[in-house]
Amino acid sequence: MLFISLESNHKTVKMKRRSFVKKSAAAGAAFTIVPSFVLGGNHIPPSDTLYVGAIGVGGRGQSVINGLHETGKVKFVAFCDVDDVRAAGTYSAYPDVKRYRDFRKIYDNHLKDIDAIAVSTPDHTHASISLPFMNSKKHTYCEKPLTHNIYEARLMAKVAAEKGIVTQMGNQGASGEGIRVAQEMINAGVIGKVHRVDCWTNRPVWPQGFRSITEKEPIPDTLDWDLWLGPASMRGFNTNYLPFKWRGFWDFGTGAMGDMGCHIMETPFKALGLHFPYEAEASCTTVWSGDFVEADYKGTCPPSSIVRLKFDTEKHGDVSLNWYDGGIMPDLPVELKDGESPGGQGGGSIFHGSDGIMVTDTYSANPRLLPAERMKDFQQPAKTIKRVETTHQGEWVEACLNGGVTSSPFSYGGPLTEAVLMGNLAIKAYQQKVLKEGKKIGDWDPFTYPGRRTIKWDGDAMKVTNYDMANQWVKRAYREGWEI
Repeated sequence: MLFISLESNHKTVKMKRRSFVKKSAAAGAAFTIVPSFVLGGNHIPPSDTLYVGAIGVGGRGQSVINGLHETGKVKFVAFCDVDDVRAAGTYSAYPDVKRYRDFRKIYDNHLKDIDAIAVSTPDHTHASISLPFMNSKKHTYCEKPLTHNIYEARLMAKVAAEKGIVTQMGNQGASGEGIRVAQEMINAGVIGKVHRVDCWTNRPVWPQGFRSITEKEPIPDTLDWDLWLGPASMRGFNTNYLPFKWRGFWDFGTGAMGDMGCHIMETPFKALGLHFPYEAEASCTTVWSGDFVEADYKGTCPPSSIVRLKFDTEKHGDVSLNWYDGGIMPDLPVELKDGESPGGQGGGSIFHGSDGIMVTDTYSANPRLLPAERMKDFQQPAKTIKRVETTHQGEWVEACLNGGVTSSPFSYGGPLTEAVLMGNLAIKAYQQKVLKEGKKIGDWDPFTYPGRRTIKWDGDAMKVTNYDMANQWVKRAYREGWEI
């Protein structure tokens, strides 16, 4: 086995890659990483073409592939997907690209052929797939949320900085015009000091909140279930997990907040200079399986939740960010008239400032003031923030080829993801039952209250200080062979 040593926090962490380089540990350890553009062959100088290996090429991955292709500066060397059916559209569109089910085959066979990777797999495999390539100095594009847990987010940001690679998290609104306009409005003091932001989404738009799955179904021949599970514990295949519904299971997804938080929280995070929150609290839907019988939904995300995060900022002081999902909406400002929407389709944000209110749509677009009359003669502040002249994927490609920065590098996307995942710590803490001796989940006990706990977070130590049980969720348990 090959071990790659990484310095993380105050200890050395080893990523063990099962069968990554079976030929010999010594041969693997002796790899020399040579930039692809000096290898000769058919390679064009790096200022012209970026050679990419893509992992997860169906569904959202297909959109990422198409976005990279549209830059006109990417050549795909190899594709990988564990699901032949989901990947069929991409395989058909790019018939000459090498195909694999196991991402480690790209590492074994094409490490010297690629400059970068694009990862669009389910949340729970982002870090396990990305880190070996990142440690081999391959530029990395990874879909949001950057990782499945806080520990991985810290590690991804650290490795990216150590290796000097170009990175981009796939929250495309970060490269848009709207977030820059909103940030310039806040920087100019249009609404004064911001003390509260309310964010909401219509997610989940998949079944969520039902009991844990115990039924085992036959695995389709077109799916490698073992590889799909990756670092998650082994269990039987069930169609309730795929293709999109995995988001509602903690072992695989990060719930509604993980799905949309890196989009909707993007504007307040960047415009207000947020970092990790110092506390989080949640209140969630209770699920019932019968009269007075509470369902045991351990391992699944709740149907709806409210999360309250608190941040300490340099410019605005104490800021509360409140998250609503599953059909729950924040209080509507009195300045909002009948028929007016506080956001866009599927979600948005309301910024409460000392001198007014600003609202934005789902992907940080269309920032506007309330009441609407304020926009009639409003003069936008001067453009002080550099605009992205291409797409989110295009910006990453340009930075890989010619240098420069991206809108959501892992040094930024990591902390943003961490803030989102802090909300999930609070949700999991709420789901944790406190039962009297002799009681079990499902017993009627009017004195048992699902713990609406305030989670205190020491960001520097990466630790919950007041509820030790929550620290088990800061880092996941990894299946043997998938440790990082």
